[in-house]
Amino acid sequence: MQQIPLDIGLERTPELARYLPGPNAAALAQVQAWLGHLGDNPVPLYLWGDSSSGKTFLLRAAQHALAARGLKMGWMDSASRAQDFDEGWAAVFLDEVQHYDTAAQQQAFSWLAQAKALHLPILAAGDVPPLALDLREDLRNRLGWGLVQVLQLPDEAQTRAILRQEADARGIGLGEEVLDFMLRHFSRDLASLMELLDHIDGYALYAKRAVTVPLIKAMLLE
Repeated sequence: MQQIPLDIGLERTPELARYLPGPNAAALAQVQAWLGHLGDNPVPLYLWGDSSSGKTFLLRAAQHALAARGLKMGWMDSASRAQDFDEGWAAVFLDEVQHYDTAAQQQAFSWLAQAKALHLPILAAGDVPPLALDLREDLRNRLGWGLVQVLQLPDEAQTRAILRQEADARGIGLGEEVLDFMLRHFSRDLASLMELLDHIDGYALYAKRAVTVPLIKAMLLE
């Protein structure tokens, strides 16, 4: 059987309580602290790491936490359309900053300047440290002012532990042979594996069968 890439996004509800940190407990703690000091002029926080390290999930989870409080915020990523700064925002989020074009960089710099003047919290993310970004210098400097936290990809043992933890939370039993099969035949980035687990969970409920390698193979044939 050939390896089957599942390059699809993480569809779970973006809640910090559901974030499985693995080697990134420090990053999770930083985001929780950032949220905890929201009204106290918190220091800006910048997360960086590989595209599969969970940066966007953490930003979306923080955004979700603010929205649950009834707060508004500014969000920008590489696909965002231009949006004027709103003084009614409670925070500013900048994701995928490494992909910002000239117009997005101008907008991001304007947002950061206005957020700083109003003492609004800032949470940003990119794939490299701020000073290594291929962006205009003044924007790099603003992104690097504050706390910078790197996110690491989990190794195989940590990935297995994270999968088991999520499976246990769902009431799914994952045997070693199932974990071996998942890691051998599918894309190993955590977002894809979590999406795969979603599909396996749903199919197991539909088929009213335990999660086994034959069940996964049957799912793939449908």
